Amino acid sequence: MAHAIKVKIPDSLDFSDLKLARDNDGHISFDWQPIDSICTASGINPAVFRDMPEDNVSGLIIQWYGHHIADGGDRDPIADELLAEVMLEDAPALGGTQ
Repeated sequence: MAHAIKVKIPDSLDFSDLKLARDNDGHISFDWQPIDSICTASGINPAVFRDMPEDNVSGLIIQWYGHHIADGGDRDPIADELLAEVMLEDAPALGGTQ
């Protein structure tokens, strides 16, 4: 069972600081410095995001993006794609019984 981690996003950070990008192979890249700053502010070992399954860091990015949008922040096309991918992965299998 996954445990929730309480994180603090420093006021000095903006979601755009991640510099989300997607390469020609479809892989998403970002600047780790904002993640490291979040870890420092939250008292979290950065290894939780750097050395563990990528679901950890993608979950952090998606949650941060949700708060960013809720607070009136600009949409980010890469974050929107990532959010759509996560939603597809989490959706129950299509189909059913007749």
